[in-house]
Amino acid sequence: MELRDRDLISIQQAREMAAQAAAAQKQFATFSQKQVDAVVEACASAALEAAETLARAAVEETGYGNVPDKIMKNRFGAVDVLHAIRGMRTVGLLREDKDAAIFEYASPVGVVAAIIPSTNPTSTAIYKTLISLKAGNAIVLSPHPSAIKCICQAASVMERAALSAGAPDGLIRCMSQTTLQGTQELMHRPEVGVILATGGTGLVRAAYSSGKPAYGVGPGNVPAAIERSADVRKAVADILAGKTFDYGTICSSEQSIVVEETVREPTLDELRQQGAYFLSPEEAEKVGHLVFQPGSHTPNPKIVGRPATVLAEMAGITVPAATRVLLARLEPHQVGREFPLSAEKLSPILAFYPVPDFPAAIEVAVRLLRFGGAGHTASIHSQDAEKIRQYGQAVPAFRVAVNTSAVHGSVGYSTNLFPAMTLGCGAPGGNITSDNIGPQHLFNIKRVARETRAVEHRSIPAERRMMADVRVEESPAERAAEAQPNPPRASVSVSAAAKAVVAKVLAIPMVTPATSPTGISLDRAAIARVVERVLSAQGIGRGSDASKRPSPAAASAAPVAPQQSASSPRTETPKPPAALPTKPPAEPPAKPIVKIEIAPFVSESDVRLAMTRSQKIFIGPKTIVTPSARDLGREHEVFVETGLASGSPTTRGDASA
Repeated sequence: MELRDRDLISIQQAREMAAQAAAAQKQFATFSQKQVDAVVEACASAALEAAETLARAAVEETGYGNVPDKIMKNRFGAVDVLHAIRGMRTVGLLREDKDAAIFEYASPVGVVAAIIPSTNPTSTAIYKTLISLKAGNAIVLSPHPSAIKCICQAASVMERAALSAGAPDGLIRCMSQTTLQGTQELMHRPEVGVILATGGTGLVRAAYSSGKPAYGVGPGNVPAAIERSADVRKAVADILAGKTFDYGTICSSEQSIVVEETVREPTLDELRQQGAYFLSPEEAEKVGHLVFQPGSHTPNPKIVGRPATVLAEMAGITVPAATRVLLARLEPHQVGREFPLSAEKLSPILAFYPVPDFPAAIEVAVRLLRFGGAGHTASIHSQDAEKIRQYGQAVPAFRVAVNTSAVHGSVGYSTNLFPAMTLGCGAPGGNITSDNIGPQHLFNIKRVARETRAVEHRSIPAERRMMADVRVEESPAERAAEAQPNPPRASVSVSAAAKAVVAKVLAIPMVTPATSPTGISLDRAAIARVVERVLSAQGIGRGSDASKRPSPAAASAAPVAPQQSASSPRTETPKPPAALPTKPPAEPPAKPIVKIEIAPFVSESDVRLAMTRSQKIFIGPKTIVTPSARDLGREHEVFVETGLASGSPTTRGDASA
């Protein structure tokens, strides 16, 4: 029966390709490091040769970005990534530490399910294929529906090269029919060992909920700070180079400029000279309406990867033909859902925040990242090493580009970071790692460790054991106590007395069934009686004052009612407690007063923290809630909506929150 339903076709492809990839990977797992490297080199060479063809195909199919920059991205994936992984050991024995007697071996995960976005389709396909194969895995690509042709074309180029280098058939597969159901089927396949998820928030969350290990990414809302000591001309050039690269399709592109007041005017002059158009308040409002889809806070895909002049036309405003970036001035407090231009914009639109000083710049940068880019990327332009250090430590971003474009710095093009198109955002961004993802994340490490310290076997007789008995060293105080001549009985330490007891017990002739005339050995009770007599003779018997002395913990504990039990030589019946004077009945406790704070701003991390503490978050009409925080908070009923303004405390008589 021929399948006609797209979902069914996609599901069937996912099943078949996962099985084919798993079979090919079993063969590939027998390859040596040299053979694996030959396959990777062949794929990279073929991708480099087809870089321009694939770039044109991507722009034609998706409408995002521009050909020159996509060529550069394809070459980055084929050349820079290859140079970074060349020479990396990923097969067989990785490390041998003879001193520690530990040997480490690589163990590939098997099949990698790679979700490929439409914004960077062919470059991401090249990059993910190379790092997956380098780690000894097979790969199945699931393209974004709007970029299927160019992604499968890139996969086909590399598949042919891999086969020519001796790779088994099925090592690289690309789904030609992709639907949400098909992608979910691929992620849940038993053959899949790990997921590389690059795409929207919903898709990344689906990858994390698949039950498989997954490397996802988070949104970027990159602030670029210009500190007063910066080379302003270069800073502006770097920022615009990053923001306009492929028309802003890379998620680590700059979204806002935060500039100190002392260098505001020079920065504005440079921005105008280098192609920025400053929007009037009315024009900024029109452009702001384009950022999100009507009636929602979902990013508008129609503005993604479009040139500034096209965006201006969409907003109904006129700008010079040479305009590279649309720039909107915002005040430092204008961060959040009510200000769409403060959000991530995968297009050449920038927000501009003038601030009085450097601490204020850090504060705005932190708020921008928490609003929509926690854990991703930030940048700073400064010649002051101390200010750079302060900024790097303060901002919640795991890549901080210094005096370079945030785009080129974060992916490792203009810095020594690992070259990557998948940038982890760590726990703040809901990711498992904050690394730039590479082959090292796509194989497990098996550790073989030899014994370096013998284990005592108590079933073996003492004289045959390889380990000596454990000896406890005396403390200086104990040695000093023993050195005193004839110390008075009252000053005898417990440890010295215990040693005397042990010495006397050890001095008793050992009686065994063999030596005893009656054939009966001393039992544990007999030994206990001897110890009891010796302790009593020393004045520290169990019934002596020493045994009655309370411990510090007992002294500080509240008194309890005496137990009604029979007395014994080891216990004394305590005297009944004296009668307590009667008191008038206490008044019932007043109802507790709980102070409620209306949150002015709520991020996803705030919601997760409240969930772990089983708390509620009180929000008002003016509370700024990030989109991901609102979805998560409503799903888990974390929010308590009030009619109060943020920052105005109130009280109530119960503590249900």
